[in-house]
Amino acid sequence: MATCPPYPTPPGAPGGTSRHAHWWQRRWVRYGALVTLLALSGLVILALVRRQTGTEGFLVGLGLAVLPVPLLTAAFRWLDRVEPGPWRNLVFAFAWGACAAALIAIVANSFATHWIATATADPASADTLGATVIAPVVEESAKAAAVLLVFLFRRRDFTGIVDGVVIAGVTATGFAYTENILYLGNAFGTDQLTGDRGIASVTAATFFVRVIMSPFAHPMFTVLTGIGFGIAAMSGNRRLRRLLPPPAGLLLAMGMHALWNGSATFGEYGFFAVYAAFMVPAFGLLTWLVVWTRQRELRTVREELPAYTAVGWLTPAEPFALASMRARRLARDHARRHLGRTAARTVAQYEAYATSLAFLRHRGRLGRTGADFAVREHELLHELWRRREVAQPALDHAARMTTPMAAPAWPGYGVYGVYGVHPRPLGYGSYGPAAPYPSYNPYRTQP
Repeated sequence: MATCPPYPTPPGAPGGTSRHAHWWQRRWVRYGALVTLLALSGLVILALVRRQTGTEGFLVGLGLAVLPVPLLTAAFRWLDRVEPGPWRNLVFAFAWGACAAALIAIVANSFATHWIATATADPASADTLGATVIAPVVEESAKAAAVLLVFLFRRRDFTGIVDGVVIAGVTATGFAYTENILYLGNAFGTDQLTGDRGIASVTAATFFVRVIMSPFAHPMFTVLTGIGFGIAAMSGNRRLRRLLPPPAGLLLAMGMHALWNGSATFGEYGFFAVYAAFMVPAFGLLTWLVVWTRQRELRTVREELPAYTAVGWLTPAEPFALASMRARRLARDHARRHLGRTAARTVAQYEAYATSLAFLRHRGRLGRTGADFAVREHELLHELWRRREVAQPALDHAARMTTPMAAPAWPGYGVYGVYGVHPRPLGYGSYGPAAPYPSYNPYRTQP
């Protein structure tokens, strides 16, 4: 994923707006329909929650449920810092989870539980079955729909496990937010009836369990689905490997969700036993996996970009700087001090495009790209070239500060500008069809 689209869409391409496209194929129509759907879902779910909790309970739940949201969102954004994704994807994921997925869940769960209670004349068993079987299936499927939509329609932003984890986690964060409003609002209503206050209240207990102890529960379940889609995104043309991981991840998410919901039926200490024996270790394992994946992404950047240094597209210092999060931050700070915030944004965009270029080359080396490899590489190099005068000196400075012994010698710079770097066309070579990279003059505007 990238702050700016990693592969700019050329005019007339499938992602762009065609002059002869039907009205329903136009981008503004699709975006408008999506925004309308999410807005209507949000209004309906808020009305349903307020109806169940009452106005006071709704406001209390709204205020308390928002507390873990910034922390969880920041955590997922931190994981995505190597190749930061566009905000529109994260906004969509959160809105889908909080509005569409929550509405699907509350309607489907209520209908199914009511139907089972009517058919069996056993409301208690229906509630247990609804919580342990129906809710995990419905809720995880509803949340997985957001991951699937991004995977299908924002495929260039979805290239690996970290992307799947981030989209799935943010979607589940939105879902948990709406669900927590409902639970906390109902708890507050119960306290209003019983007169309980303070630590002994149902509201305090619900807040402790859902916001303090387990804010990561829903994100952890759905992250398993995201990992499945991430593996599929990395599989290239291997059909079996592309089709199996997403449903496998979804089934694991449903199973862990069912175990979590069913812990209340395992006796007095069942909840704490499941929490300690399964939830905490699973959370630690998933955290390790995602951090390890992020480090592997940085290693990919360090190993793939020197090929572009050899032909003059990048300076020798840049692969070292781009493979270090600390050096990236120093480069942005250096540009901000000398040229202002606009320059810092330019450096951030340069870092994102360079990372996308490294990942593209890595996929090409593994045979996971299509015939458009050269076109995408050309577009990325063009975007880097446009920003080189601001970004390259900043990155070279950061490389000197962070890896003075590892970074080889590089061309001299003025205060801000590069002398004597004339890139040669990069051959496609063994990464695809035996055709050279298209002739490219960076000093001439492309037609």
